[in-house]
Amino acid sequence: MAEHNHDSHGHGSHDSHGDDGFHVSFKGYATGFILSVILTAIPFWLVMGKVLPSPKVTGFVILGFAAVQMVVHMIYFLHMNAKIEGGWSLLALLFTIALVVIMLAGSIWVMYHMNANMMPTPDPAAMRNMP
Repeated sequence: MAEHNHDSHGHGSHDSHGDDGFHVSFKGYATGFILSVILTAIPFWLVMGKVLPSPKVTGFVILGFAAVQMVVHMIYFLHMNAKIEGGWSLLALLFTIALVVIMLAGSIWVMYHMNANMMPTPDPAAMRNMP
């Protein structure tokens, strides 16, 4: 009697959730790991070697490397692309990024204006005598 290699849902023995065009491989994980190490080592070298002229420039360059590293992690380790789940996971990511940017920008804006509009207090002793 011939044995059929099917599970209860009529699929083959492999775990198939649709062909999303992305297949996990050791090469993909190794590429992601090597890129992550490089994207960590370069900012470390920039800081330790004091390569750039000012701390502000160094900070912005490090933020740029951090953004690139997040993209590398999302592609190589979280396997995010426009094909997975019909693009909904990518859309959810973009929505999350938009919300975070709005919240951070709003918080910075509010804190800046609160600091700029605070009443100056020249003398702490003068505060005690205020009505």
